[in-house]
Amino acid sequence: MGDQGAGQESLRKIITTLAVKNEEIQNFIYSLKQMIQNVEANSARAQEDLEAEFQSLYTLLDELKEDMVMKIKQERASRTYELQAQLVACSKALESSEDLLEAANQALGAANHHDFSQCDDGSRLPPVAQGQGERQHEPPDGGFRSGAAPAAGPCLPARMPDEDSKIDHYVLEYRRTNFEGPPRAKEDQPWMVIEGIKGTEYTLTGLKFDMKYMNFRVRACNKAVAGEFSEPVTLETRAFMFRLDASTCHQNLRVEELSVEWDATGGKVQDVKAREKDGKGRTASPANSPARAVQSPKRMSLGRGGRDRFTAESYTVLGDTLIDGDEHYWEVRYDRDSKAFGVGVAYRSLGKFDQLGKTSASWCLHLNNWLQVSFSAKHNNKAKALDVPVPDCIGVHCNFHEGFLSFYNARTKQLLHTFKAKFSQPVLPAFMVWCGSFQVTSGLQVPSAVRCLQKRNSTASSSSLP
Repeated sequence: MGDQGAGQESLRKIITTLAVKNEEIQNFIYSLKQMIQNVEANSARAQEDLEAEFQSLYTLLDELKEDMVMKIKQERASRTYELQAQLVACSKALESSEDLLEAANQALGAANHHDFSQCDDGSRLPPVAQGQGERQHEPPDGGFRSGAAPAAGPCLPARMPDEDSKIDHYVLEYRRTNFEGPPRAKEDQPWMVIEGIKGTEYTLTGLKFDMKYMNFRVRACNKAVAGEFSEPVTLETRAFMFRLDASTCHQNLRVEELSVEWDATGGKVQDVKAREKDGKGRTASPANSPARAVQSPKRMSLGRGGRDRFTAESYTVLGDTLIDGDEHYWEVRYDRDSKAFGVGVAYRSLGKFDQLGKTSASWCLHLNNWLQVSFSAKHNNKAKALDVPVPDCIGVHCNFHEGFLSFYNARTKQLLHTFKAKFSQPVLPAFMVWCGSFQVTSGLQVPSAVRCLQKRNSTASSSSLP
């Protein structure tokens, strides 16, 4: 019995030891799995950081490339302009020299074959020189010449235009300006040159929009020389222009063209003042007084009429221009102290109680500064948290046909988020703010860095919320 009890005790110890070892192995396996997950998470995070760094480098390289190319073009334009001016001056001097040489040869030939005529004072003057004396100051026009010499001497021969006088190509020059109307004599921007244009129509592409107008001038060239420049013309550059539609805003938003401020009174104070002023006006002046009919066309009415487009907690205002094609870009700068802010696009059918991003009719980036800070992309009541620094100025790029809605840091052009959507109807720029303010900049063309980023991401959207 004693041996049996000792054997059982030994067996229990072995079982206990095995159980402990089994638990240790399980813990070790769990630790290995955790380490694998941590490695994968760290690797993914490192890859994301690396991609973000490369994205920033791509953006910086694109900007540096644009600056270097622009400097090269400006230097080329300046040097080309100087050399073209020298070439024209030399060509005119050469033409005048050829005319003088031709006249001298004719005068010399006439002197060899004609006797000198006797003047009253005994001096001699060749007849051809009399004619030449009247013609030597005529500007050489390279075309037909009419004889103006006296009959005593021969006229200079008419020079017929040859094949080289036909137009071979055109030279186009352009420069950017913010001045409407005739080009200024002194402009900071140099003329940029495009040579070798064969046709009579030319499309200028690859422009970077940073000024409102552009000056153009053109001249024709043959195989020998270039003609004079045409009178410069000024054309306005095309860009997406819109204003905020005050008739669509929430009653707590005060709209002034492209800026919005939070109005906690909901326009009530302005309504009371307007009624008091209107009442005083009626007692002080007759009903048909012209002063009562005068109203500035640039200011929107601050009354409640038509301002119940959005209500309740939908602190929204829409733009006044529909987007139904092409691609457009605008920027919005908001007050950092705003408790909530949103920017995006929406269908015109967005409901009066609907908040941006909470229905299928709107897409937006939303910043919440109330209680807990959050920055997210919203659509159809689904949100995706964005793990990026929140910029104070956001650029919005809407490519309607391809269905891309992208948001950028307007300063660095870092991509914040992209929606891939099939727009079923035209959209409007849309904004919301709660206890804050913002200002919109429209009339901007799509920056070249944004175009490059969209081309890279067009095959695979950074995200797509259904």
